[in-house]
Amino acid sequence: MELNSLLTEHFRLTEYQKKALKKLGIKTAKELLWHFPSRYEEMGEKKTIADLEEGVRATIIGRISKIDFEKTWKKKINIAHASLDDGTGMVKLVWFHQPFVANLLKEGDSVQISGKVQKNEKAMPDGRQGFYFANPEYEKAENNQTSFDAKNGKAGLLAIYPETRGLSSKWFRIKIQTALKKIDIKSLPDPLEKEILNKYHLPSLKDALVYIHTPKDRKNAEAARKRFSFEEIFFIQISRQQKRKLCEKLPSFEAKAGKNETDSFVKNFSFPLTKSQQKAAENIINDFKKGTPMARLLEGDVGSGKTAVAAIATYIIFKNKLQTAYMAPTEILARQIFESFIKYFSNTGAKIGLLTSSDCRKFPSKIQTETSAKIPKSKMFKWISEGELDIIIGTHSLIQDKVKFSILEKEIYKDKKLALVIIDEQHRFGTNQRAALINKKNESDKNRIPHFLSMTATPIPRTLALTVYGDLDLTLLDEMPPGRKKIETEIVAPNERENAYEKIREEIKKGRQAYVICPRIEPSEEKTASLISLNMRAVKDEYEKLSEKIFPEFIVGMLHGKMQPKEKEEVMEAFEKGEINILVATSVIEVGVNVPNATVIIIEGAERFGLAQLHQLRGRVLRSTYQPYCFVFTESGTQKTLARLKALKTAKNGFELAEYDLEFRGPGELSGKKQWGISDVGMEALKNIKMVEAAREEAKNLLSSDSDLKKCPLIKERLEQENLNIHFE
Repeated sequence: MELNSLLTEHFRLTEYQKKALKKLGIKTAKELLWHFPSRYEEMGEKKTIADLEEGVRATIIGRISKIDFEKTWKKKINIAHASLDDGTGMVKLVWFHQPFVANLLKEGDSVQISGKVQKNEKAMPDGRQGFYFANPEYEKAENNQTSFDAKNGKAGLLAIYPETRGLSSKWFRIKIQTALKKIDIKSLPDPLEKEILNKYHLPSLKDALVYIHTPKDRKNAEAARKRFSFEEIFFIQISRQQKRKLCEKLPSFEAKAGKNETDSFVKNFSFPLTKSQQKAAENIINDFKKGTPMARLLEGDVGSGKTAVAAIATYIIFKNKLQTAYMAPTEILARQIFESFIKYFSNTGAKIGLLTSSDCRKFPSKIQTETSAKIPKSKMFKWISEGELDIIIGTHSLIQDKVKFSILEKEIYKDKKLALVIIDEQHRFGTNQRAALINKKNESDKNRIPHFLSMTATPIPRTLALTVYGDLDLTLLDEMPPGRKKIETEIVAPNERENAYEKIREEIKKGRQAYVICPRIEPSEEKTASLISLNMRAVKDEYEKLSEKIFPEFIVGMLHGKMQPKEKEEVMEAFEKGEINILVATSVIEVGVNVPNATVIIIEGAERFGLAQLHQLRGRVLRSTYQPYCFVFTESGTQKTLARLKALKTAKNGFELAEYDLEFRGPGELSGKKQWGISDVGMEALKNIKMVEAAREEAKNLLSSDSDLKKCPLIKERLEQENLNIHFE
């Protein structure tokens, strides 16, 4: 068997198993071997039945003497039960909710089982005190050996894998052990140099594969995971650093503006810049002078003033007769940015366009120069391509094929090139969507590429930022505009709802407004839904309850993703004007919604959100000098949930919360391939800043001496094969 061998060539797989493997992204032997355990269970010492003691974990090998299944009369629970005999005695085995075990194991089968020994109230038939195992791990034994055999009587670890219906951890253990025997892992080339392995005390590839699947002890398992964690981050860093070096070699647009001009533009703002905003603007101004493409990530809490910094960058591009494209993830946010830019650029002569799936506008209007006018999309496409518009703000509509920049070489437009791409809340876009806008080079000037400014209000742990955005310069807006009050956050248990509602009523009577955020749009009607899902608050239900029973004296509105764009716009406009007192919504309002008069937010089912998202949601009420309030409602009363949510009250900012979320929830809960593009083992490295910095440093050192990786064919081949697509979704 080779690493690239298809599993179907070596294992008999049912159609159900093939589908399950496809779901997990496993086709080849390599993908199977790199399907690492999510955790390990102590198997316990290898014992005979005669030596069993209550409360200890033990592993025993014996023969099934009797097996059957039944359904309990009262609770209707399916139970498989068996008797195991090893010659020194007999012990009962019970599997709850697993009646299929009675079909998998037969009388006379030799099996190895592992679990915690429990005392049976009833004595065995021979009068001796009886023991039993509840839901023990089991495998059929051949020649008294299994894939999780505890050798020499010592305690061992049992690998537990990420599973899916039809593929159990036991199935993975058996198949992985077979693959390890069939593949000559000793001859597998190791992509990590011995110098790096020795420097960071990492096991070789061969040892790591054995240790991670069949560790003798915790130390073995940890060493293997450390090696694979380091390796994954190391390769991501090489990929990112390579892109960075390539970017530095490419030409872009030089853009300069005098200090007096910039200061004059900033006076259009209704607020003074914070020191961090000034520093961010200086960084961008310096980047524009280099002639190579800027690649910068601007990260800051909600309300820290990222849009103002983006406006300054856009103004400098405008003063150099160049174009800016600004992409936002939602129509609501795109429209708000458009309105903000009209205020900022009203006296500059800049022409601004708005392009979304449902709206197309231009500022200034020919008839009323102080306002914008609705225009046909065909005209918008024409004006963009001819350079008529200086600033184009929009949603993913900006990346449709019809949008082309600087096609014509008219004398009056010949200098109008797309020189700056800004993407707001960039994690809301797929990797390909972001690249599509950045790669929309000017049709008449394909040699130069635009500058890139990415912005996010989602707090990112430093280790993740260094990894995922390793090719970007990072700028933090770590202070809020003066006059903003700290949000008073209250964790509300189910029995404290009435008190919270009264406090909210008092605020609304003062003239303020409130958001109510729910995890879902409609209640679950699935028969298989869990109790947690059934109890999860839904927008439509809460809208009816709040408007009819709890706050009948106020106007309640509703906003969610299934509404038509025009409906959403009408609701938001009414809320912005104060015509709606309480807005019940999903987390669609998480990004960009700016209503200064809204000072109260209720977040239902808070345990369903990450701390970073909760922090971003409550930032919606941090838009004015009024005292803001956040009521975090939870249906869970567990200490773990309450401890995690209390961090919202103690953390100083979103960055601190992001670090806490990574540490508290763990990479397995926080991450995964689907969300980040990094495996769970790779995410473990993100809890270790020293490991990330070490991988980053090694990647830099390697590329500084061998930028094309000519001396490292294994690394080069892997990068080309895997095309590391790391993102922040």
